[in-house]
Parts: sequence; structure tokens; C-alpha cells
Amino acid sequence: MFTDRLEAGQRLAARLEYLRGQDLVVLGLPRGGVPVAAAVADALDAPLDICLVRKLGAPYQPELGLGAIGEDGVRVLNQEVMSATGVTQAQLTRVEEDERRVLERRAARYRGAISPVPVAGRTAVVVDDGVATGSTARAACRIARARGAARIVLAVPVAPPDFARRLGGDADELVCLDTPRYFSAVGQFYADFAQVDDEEVIACLRQAARRHRQAGGTDSGDREVTVTAGGVGLRGRLTVPGGATGVVAFAHGSGSSRHSPRNRYVAQGLRRSGLGTLLFDLLTEEEEGDRTNVFDIGLLAGRLTDATRWLREEPEVEGLAVGYFGASTGAAAALWAAAEPSTRPAAVVSRGGRPDLAGPRLPAVTAPTLLIVGGADPMVLDLNREAQARLRCENRLAVVPGATHLFEEPGTLDAVTELARDWFTDHLAPAHV
Repeated sequence: MFTDRLEAGQRLAARLEYLRGQDLVVLGLPRGGVPVAAAVADALDAPLDICLVRKLGAPYQPELGLGAIGEDGVRVLNQEVMSATGVTQAQLTRVEEDERRVLERRAARYRGAISPVPVAGRTAVVVDDGVATGSTARAACRIARARGAARIVLAVPVAPPDFARRLGGDADELVCLDTPRYFSAVGQFYADFAQVDDEEVIACLRQAARRHRQAGGTDSGDREVTVTAGGVGLRGRLTVPGGATGVVAFAHGSGSSRHSPRNRYVAQGLRRSGLGTLLFDLLTEEEEGDRTNVFDIGLLAGRLTDATRWLREEPEVEGLAVGYFGASTGAAAALWAAAEPSTRPAAVVSRGGRPDLAGPRLPAVTAPTLLIVGGADPMVLDLNREAQARLRCENRLAVVPGATHLFEEPGTLDAVTELARDWFTDHLAPAHV
């Protein structure tokens, strides 16, 4: 069915094309799954990493899995097997210590100086060259979940007919090119199923890291952060590509968060153009429970103002101009904050925003402002036209034909990304403050 793992990966990538543009990380299962995953990552312009899994075997019956461990200290246990075997905590600890030493040695060998790709908050695409029993794939999905993946897609070229039943609910989505009726082993469906050695795994990872770095998709400045604002710590993610010309802080709309797929899509497009991005929550989880906070523009703007101060103190952002990208009520917060003399953003972009909620603050905005509205969103379009008339700064209203409020129609979010990219690259230059 497949010539080799490269062809399998290319065909699998074609099936996964719908994921392009999302905030992805492709995780290959060493060793055979890594060449397949490398082809997927290359085709989808996504970062590649490995998902290292070590089974925790019962002390006197190693083939019986008590659970599995992964990097970052992650451990998942099968409580039913633990109870049935009567394994003590001390025995489990000894088994885990032994397996973790092996895992750490393999991680050091495979990655070398390459840092693990962050998984938290992203869509993790777990890839292997095929599924037989499914035990390793299930463990890998659980490891990715424990590392904070927002969504897990398990993708393989071939699997048995009962593929879905075997994997249970460990993945949010299962993708398989074929589930042949007569299945005995993964290798029977490859013309070339030669064993993959460590050197090939290392080569795949290094090549992928070099490609993604050159594309501006990843950098040492890609990290989870806690933004200090309004006396609380807000969770976020700061990504600053090497040679960045500016950084854009995202203010999400009502009912959304730093995990907003639309904001992440736009952020990825900005990073490809050499711009850094800060995606963060404007409210804590407890605060989001009170719906009045979600629509308190003054509160949200204050958080963005404080976050701007925090952002400018980060070493990788020093000397870079800061811009705001706001969506829905987040756009009102961005414009409200932009009217504050202390923030001085270099540019503001609103997507499907409610700039009218910034009220009397609009005439005080000095940053060049781009208002993007869907052509099939008439009420918001009228509100933006009215708000534009109150702006005294450089401004423009861009209408995306056929787009509704959430820009869910094919190609409309790409249009938003291009408009925002051009506006920010035109107006964000190194700051001198």
C-alpha cells in the first residue's frame, strides 16, 4: 500500500491539510513514526517533535503495563492493572526510576541541544507509521494530554479495522488512511519497512527545526508566561522570532481566551512575517465565571495596559514597537488602552470588533488603526463606520466580502491575516523610548 514511510507521511499530510494554519505541533513516535511525522510537519509548515513514551511494566511481568511515563515528569497509570497486580508504591517507584533514566538518555540523544517544542494549548498531531495493538499510541495521546495539549489528533497511515475501538477516548480525533480487513502487522503494508535507526530520527528532528526556524515559526523566545496585570497573574504565551521587527499583543473577545483558534491563526501568520506575538488571558478563570467582567471594557483595557508595561520589560521585547490586535469586545479594550498616554502602541488592528464600546476614548487614540469587518456582518459594519468617524488618528476600514462575524467562511481568515500583517509591518518599527 505504501512505498515507504516518506510516501506514507506525504499521503497522510494530504488528508490532514484541513489543519493547516492552526497552532499545531506534530509529535512523532520514535523510531518508525518519526519519518512519517517529519513528512506531515513539512507539508503543514508545523514544528516537529518526538513523543517519548516508556511503558511501566509490572516488576515480575514486564509485558504487563502498569502505565506509561513521558517527559516533563508526566506519568499516566492504569489503576485497574495496579489494583489487580497489587504492586506497591515502592515497587512502582523503582520501575519508574529505571524507565525514566532510559527515557532521559533517549531524549538527550535524539534532541541534543534542541529544546522540546511547547505542547500546552496547541493541537498535538500524534503520528506513528501504523497501529497494531494501539497501546503505544494510547500512551502517547495521554502523555500529550498531560503536557497540556488543547486538542489531540492521532494520525496513522494504516491500522486494524477496530482502530477506533482500540483507541477509545484518548484522542479527540482519529485519522487513518486505511483499515484493511486482513491485518496482521504494520509492516505488511509497506514495500520498504526497514528499521529506523537513531541517526535517522536525529536527522529528521534537526532538519525540521532548521526549516521551521528559517520560516520564523519557532525560536528560543517561544514560552509560556505569566503576565502580571491588575494585581493578578494571567496565563499567556510569548513568541518572539529572531530578528523580530515588533510584537503584537492580542486582546480576545467575549467568551474567548488565549486559545482562540482564530487569534492563533492570525498570530502564526504575523510570526511568519517576523513579528512577535503575545496571546494571553485578560481574565482569570474565576473572573470569567462572572459574565459582567467579560463585558467590562474598562477592566479589560486596564489589564491590557498593565500587560503592555509587563511586555516592554521582557528582555526579548526590549526596543521593539508594540501593537494591539483586538477581536469583538477585545477590540474595544485595545482602543481604550491605546488612548492611554502610557501605552503608546504603534498600531491597532480590530477584527470584527466593537470599537463603539470604547465610547469617548476614540478621539484620543493616536495609533494608526485598521478596522476589519465582514461584509456579511451588517450590524457590526455600521457600528464600525460610526466609530471610524470619531477617530482622529490615521485609520482605515477594510471590509472582507462574504465574511460573517466570526470569519468562518473559507479564505476569510486568510484575508484578515494578510490585512493585519500588512498594517503591522507598515507601522511597527523599532521603538526608541
